[in-house]
Amino acid sequence: MALFFACFFASAVLTLLVIRSGRRHAHLSADDDLSGPQKFHARPVPRIGGVGIVLGVLLGALGLWWETRGETGPALGLWLLACGLPAFAAGLIEDLTKHVRPRWRLMATCFAAALAVWVLDATITRTDLWGLDWFASYPIGAAFLAIFVVAGIANAVNIIDGFNGLASMCVVMMLLAIAYVADQVGDVTVTALALTGVSAVLGFFVWNFPAGLIFLGDGGAYFLGFYLAELGILLLHRNPQVSPLFPLLLSIYPVFETLFSMYRRKVVRGRAASLPDGVHLHSLVYRRLLRWAVGSHDAKLLTRRNSMTAPYLWLLCMLAVVPSVIFWDDSTMLGVCILIFGVAYVALYAMIVRFKVPTWLVSRR
Repeated sequence: MALFFACFFASAVLTLLVIRSGRRHAHLSADDDLSGPQKFHARPVPRIGGVGIVLGVLLGALGLWWETRGETGPALGLWLLACGLPAFAAGLIEDLTKHVRPRWRLMATCFAAALAVWVLDATITRTDLWGLDWFASYPIGAAFLAIFVVAGIANAVNIIDGFNGLASMCVVMMLLAIAYVADQVGDVTVTALALTGVSAVLGFFVWNFPAGLIFLGDGGAYFLGFYLAELGILLLHRNPQVSPLFPLLLSIYPVFETLFSMYRRKVVRGRAASLPDGVHLHSLVYRRLLRWAVGSHDAKLLTRRNSMTAPYLWLLCMLAVVPSVIFWDDSTMLGVCILIFGVAYVALYAMIVRFKVPTWLVSRR
């Protein structure tokens, strides 16, 4: 417990230092673009919150290693962090320069996942999905699936990072679910690493929500996506009693958001799938459900409206996290829940687009 508190404290203190020194590095770190399709903040804000999170995870990994005097299992955290550095670095460079294209960030994340395959044997050898189990039975197929999944989830976490506390709290809930299941199967190492991630993210969260004093940034989002995906893969690889559909349902909100966004941009709107737009589900919730501060230019009101958006999506995320924890070893029920979530997501999106949401969901003041 003391170690997890230390991770939280280290992350919170370093994040506060970044905030307090913001004027000195604002020319590099501040997100001063207030006009983009996915920009909803009222003033320039540092977007390098991932720095404190990585430090918190590093402290936790070192503590776990030291407590057992360098045994192989606890050293897993240090190796995992080392593998994730390319994904974090590519995102951080984008945060500082604004000149790293999405494809290069994605390639860096693929490289990080490939390192995890090589160093940690973090491959996906079973899926419980027709056709993919045959593909995963070959070493090259198992490695390819792992790289594809890690890169996809990292990108998905980055996509939902649009409002104060949204992506970070969703990741906290998902890591807590991994910790619970890992504890159920007796995997002490994965449990500890998941809780270490929770502690580090919460150290950032207290400054990000609700005040929005610092943003996660691409570095933080890509690292958290990598960390979340790899812990899910390692949990499956080390514990065959866990259903391979557990991590899929667990992360279905950001994953489905990504797939639906690609479909919407390419098929519905005839645009490139990688181009950003302002009609993500979280963007629509902000514009159409939180109507009480529409047209206001007051920074405090805009920040409050921004932070009030995230709880709507936290509830949506919980609709996947809760059943994934309940049915973590039952692929049939997990598959049914995945289908139900997809239908519910599309129905909710359609209702918001058509202004047909129940009045109790709309906040007018």
